[in-house]
Amino acid sequence: MTVFLPIENYVPHRGVMLLLDRLLQADRESAQAQVTVPRDGLFLQDAGMPAWVGLEYMAQTVAAWAGWQAVQAQQPVKLGFLLGTRKYQAHCSHFAPGSVVRVAVRSELVGDNGLGMFACEIVQDAPDGQRCMLAQARISVYEPVDGSAYIHALEKQGVSERYE
Repeated sequence: MTVFLPIENYVPHRGVMLLLDRLLQADRESAQAQVTVPRDGLFLQDAGMPAWVGLEYMAQTVAAWAGWQAVQAQQPVKLGFLLGTRKYQAHCSHFAPGSVVRVAVRSELVGDNGLGMFACEIVQDAPDGQRCMLAQARISVYEPVDGSAYIHALEKQGVSERYE
């Protein structure tokens, strides 16, 4: 059985923006993470956690997969970006506060240019061993060589455009 480091070792997210609890599984093509849906805090509504937050659960699990890959190669964890989604299907409107869900991601394509496509799903395991599909999607991501420099260049471009 593989022992994983605390999730902060694999993702750049911190504080209230870190939505994952821990990495459960990772290999060359896939990963699974655990999320305990919070009972209070960011994004939560009266009915629970809106299902659209599932996209961020998926994106952070992809980030954890990429971070795990980096740690295995003794490289620094890089900053990445969620570009978009295709066919996001949520089978509920909200995730129940306090519930524990599993987010699974599988690499379909990762290019040398930093672009990637992942098949993702959010499931909840029932006490009887059955698996309940809560949401699924394909997401597109981008991991630049130097994420900080990339953001700085975008900010600089935005500022210079305002003054031209």
